[in-house]
Amino acid sequence: MQKLIRVEPSKCIGCKNCEMSCSFKHRGEFAPSKSRIVNEVFMDEAQFITVTCMQCNDPWCLKACPKGAIDKDVASGIVTVDEMKCVGCRTCVSACPFGMIKYLDETGKADKCNLCGNDFPECVAFCPTHCLMYSEEDLPLREKVLRFARTMKDGQGEV
Repeated sequence: MQKLIRVEPSKCIGCKNCEMSCSFKHRGEFAPSKSRIVNEVFMDEAQFITVTCMQCNDPWCLKACPKGAIDKDVASGIVTVDEMKCVGCRTCVSACPFGMIKYLDETGKADKCNLCGNDFPECVAFCPTHCLMYSEEDLPLREKVLRFARTMKDGQGEV
């Protein structure tokens, strides 16, 4: 079964360790702007929201890529960008409804979370409050969310 990064928002303290560890692992520098995970801090409300790629079952980014540079591994469920095929057109960036693909100026390529490939996700390993967890996907929950999304898309407005 596919594993994903799960977020427990009530445990997040907005420390940005997830962003720092991610950017260091993948880009060799502590630069939250180059992280594949995003931790938004809303100080006025004292809220912290962490998001990363959902490794969608039917990825919009994959469908949108004109060069076939995005692929989904059937066994692991991980969606990856092949930097050799990516031409930096940013179509995938526009297609992702969650905003979880970035364009990196220094490479001229798309970049997104790949769950650290074959390694344990760095962001999860360095989360001090354990608000990030790497666990098997909750299929009944995903199906419920997909049914809701399809209903809204079809304009029925009833769930």
